[in-house]
Amino acid sequence: MTNLSRRDFLKLARAGFLWLSGALTLGGLIRFLDFEPNPAPKTEFDLGPAANYPLPSRTLLADPPAVLWHTESGFSAMSLACTHLGCTLEDGADGFTCPCHASRFDADGRVTHGPAAQPLSALRIEMTDDNNLILHTD
Repeated sequence: MTNLSRRDFLKLARAGFLWLSGALTLGGLIRFLDFEPNPAPKTEFDLGPAANYPLPSRTLLADPPAVLWHTESGFSAMSLACTHLGCTLEDGADGFTCPCHASRFDADGRVTHGPAAQPLSALRIEMTDDNNLILHTD
């Protein structure tokens, strides 16, 4: 076995530590570059069978925040996300109220009190061949 001088041992230890720190840095960089930011939000929601929503009915949905109506003319839906900053609206006697900044909307989604400036958006409802309802938020 070869005797290592103190100088050779320190050179070897320095090279090992440099190699290890480089490998750890490269691993962290790969993880950083491979990071996937927030996944795309879901845009289709299966609401189940149409028979669950009798005629006439008005149903508040939690996910996504929306209201679903079943009338003689069919199904319709409206988003319950405030157009000001996206807070979920609360149902009231005369429409919907934003708990964050007190915007108010009538039952048809029109703004009655700001700071929201845009009306609530209508959502698309699709009925599948097996009579399931699909709510589209895109």
